[in-house]
Amino acid sequence: MTDTIISSATKEAVIGFERPFVIIGERINPTGRKLLAAEMKEGDYSRVKADALAQIAAGAHILDVNAGIPLADEPRILAEVIELIQSFTDIPLCIDSSIVDALEAGLSVYKGKALVNSVTGEDEQMERVLPLVKKYGAAVVAISNDESGISQDPDVRFDVAKKIVERASDYGIPACDVVVDPLVMPIGAVNTSGIQVMKLVHRLKTELKVNTTCGASNISFGLPNRDGFNAAFLSMSIAAGMTSAITNPLHKEVIAATLGADVMMGRDPDCANWIRGFREPAADGEGARGARKGGRRRRA
Repeated sequence: MTDTIISSATKEAVIGFERPFVIIGERINPTGRKLLAAEMKEGDYSRVKADALAQIAAGAHILDVNAGIPLADEPRILAEVIELIQSFTDIPLCIDSSIVDALEAGLSVYKGKALVNSVTGEDEQMERVLPLVKKYGAAVVAISNDESGISQDPDVRFDVAKKIVERASDYGIPACDVVVDPLVMPIGAVNTSGIQVMKLVHRLKTELKVNTTCGASNISFGLPNRDGFNAAFLSMSIAAGMTSAITNPLHKEVIAATLGADVMMGRDPDCANWIRGFREPAADGEGARGARKGGRRRRA
């Protein structure tokens, strides 16, 4: 069994083949969100807090935190946002940046074992990011592309992932702390992208024995009813071996798909999580009346 443990100072989230599917909330990201970007740039993190709390309430297990704002001090903003979130919740975090200095700024203030998003198979980037991951005792998302770009051949992407896992081992980072992103391409542009991902995820599970994640909403880019399509994709990906995804927990279809897949895969004993998520609340007073009636029947 391969378990990837991500933690705050007091709480763990475990990504694993025999574990319930892990949702990494994607909302704290200014990309494509002009108002959020402007607020974060000015040091106003009220929307960040609201987004964090909403995602936690909706069922996120980890929050992805990104501060990639053009012409802004990304290392400072990322560190401030991480400190803010850890001041009001104990949910574990995924520190998301393509800038190594920002990753280090975030890791330096983080309390717990973070997930670093991400490292590619490019030699220069591995040499910069992997020592940082080791230094702070973090886990890392490995993106299955390198200097040659993103291959349409899933076997090539598998080889890139294998290279990253092996290089991580050279730095003392075990395979259980490498979560591979097989790269999800829009199926409207690349009709075989779904088949590519399923094949690759299966190989990553059975051969490399590593956990996986992805930007799930990429699959539906340009299509109508994206939430429904994303839900279908997630259910099938879980069956193929996917163990986590960066997605939006505020979309009810996504939550239903992942909870239902957990039941079908035997990872939700007695359907407890499904029932907890969807059981209708009792009407006011109904529970008490039912208890009294039940009590009279038992005494009779």
